[in-house]
Amino acid sequence: MALNVLALADRLRTEADAYLFLEELRWGDRPVCPHCGSIRTPYFLRPREGSSRRTRTGSASQRRVWKCADCRRQFSVLTGTIFHGSKIPVRTWVFIVFDMASSKNGVSAREIERKYSLTAKTAWFALHRIREAMTREPLAGLLSGRVVADETWFGGKPSNRHGHDPRKSIQGRHDKTAIMSLVSRETGEVRSQVVNNVKPATLRSVLREHVVPSATHLHTDSARNYRLIGHEFASHEAVNHTNREYVRGDVTTNHAEGYFAQLKRSLDGTHHHVSREHLPRYLAEFDFRYTTRRDSDTERMERIIRRVAGRRLTYRPARGEACR
Repeated sequence: MALNVLALADRLRTEADAYLFLEELRWGDRPVCPHCGSIRTPYFLRPREGSSRRTRTGSASQRRVWKCADCRRQFSVLTGTIFHGSKIPVRTWVFIVFDMASSKNGVSAREIERKYSLTAKTAWFALHRIREAMTREPLAGLLSGRVVADETWFGGKPSNRHGHDPRKSIQGRHDKTAIMSLVSRETGEVRSQVVNNVKPATLRSVLREHVVPSATHLHTDSARNYRLIGHEFASHEAVNHTNREYVRGDVTTNHAEGYFAQLKRSLDGTHHHVSREHLPRYLAEFDFRYTTRRDSDTERMERIIRRVAGRRLTYRPARGEACR
């Protein structure tokens, strides 16, 4: 069933409705224990007071709690997910996820702050949690077939900076952040990555991480760096933008150029400023949205919710864990 904001609001009238909605999308009709992975009939702990239960502070909660028949531990649909430990109402979480799934240009933290009466810090962190769920699956396979490779630069022009900014004297784009993207012509998937430079060794490293060289027909522009490594692939074709050649038969880089155009309009128009530290998560967001561009907003939201498990994001890492 295709959902819009009105239909979603009508379906999620209470917190209990939001819990049921997440359970349906994540588990279907069989809950899974996040502690031990058991599906051996976890049972629902019915509240003594009907539809709600009392918390340790004495307030009423509509949280739906289950208990595992194997490890005997309690859990909910939020346990071990990006929603774990959050004080934002579950109903609000679902609406924020829908906003992220349905907004082609993304949504800013300030907009979420105003829309749902959250603090700026809470809204910012909530969006980063959702971006963590949008990140490509770690076991995603390598690309093959026709793959478009291109790079772009992100950052302001030195000429537009304030006079006291020491970077103003830097000419060209040497202090900008380089982004390399690979677009599969076969599946429509895009994979983007922040890179330190666009030297042949760097481009080769990124390509080998994401594609099968012997089964990849590489399409690029005429940059010398690609010509130096093109022989390592099944074939390498390039279009010469200097001569105003943008399409030659089946060879083009327009897929990557279109992705970069959307990415930059969104970063400039919606977010205005993105630091290099957090840029990879924004790239993961726009990679996900581009890859699923043929899905409906409802299907895209369902994809996000199915990927929330095991991706809990915290301000500070637990002892022994590395920062992400």
